[in-house]
Amino acid sequence: MRGIELDYENFGDAGAPAVLLVMGLGMPGVAWPDPFVDGLVAAGLRVIRYDNRDCGRSSKLAGARLPDLRLPIVRALLRRRVSAPYTLDDMAADAVGLLDALGIGRAHLVGVSLGGMIAQNVAALHPQRVASLTSIMSSTGNPSPRFSMGKPRALRAILSRPASTSDAEALVEHYTHVSASSAAPGSLWMGKSCVITSGGS
Repeated sequence: MRGIELDYENFGDAGAPAVLLVMGLGMPGVAWPDPFVDGLVAAGLRVIRYDNRDCGRSSKLAGARLPDLRLPIVRALLRRRVSAPYTLDDMAADAVGLLDALGIGRAHLVGVSLGGMIAQNVAALHPQRVASLTSIMSSTGNPSPRFSMGKPRALRAILSRPASTSDAEALVEHYTHVSASSAAPGSLWMGKSCVITSGGS
């Protein structure tokens, strides 16, 4: 889709190897912890974290109401067609567009949850732009409930909405609840593993 503006932050030396951090469903780029970002910069890397479309300060889909994700998830698990205003391929194109805008030819991609799926799509569709791929708590698309679902408590937390999107305290409370619910072993939704595939530097 054209006309998408992504809010991003840039850390480290502009000439250093780039790492693009891709956050998960409904989470802004600042959810990547500062100490993690600082550690990557200290290791000699340039770090970019950004808000996906429809999240944080990036472009929102005009006129769209907040979707109820329960039905699309059930349809996806049943391998039925899910209609959506945009796809993972579109979100992968957003990531590549950001790299283009920053003049970065090739980057190390690190994605968590939905961000891992976006990063995997970038690697599949634009392999020449990916130096390495790290996909954390994500999914390969395997529809088996053994791989695609975790504990119901974590799923409920991920699908919940904050009490208010304009109250900073309510947002902090919401994201804390989501993080705590999905951090316990075996509780993660959309996969229970970390997949790391390295390419050239």
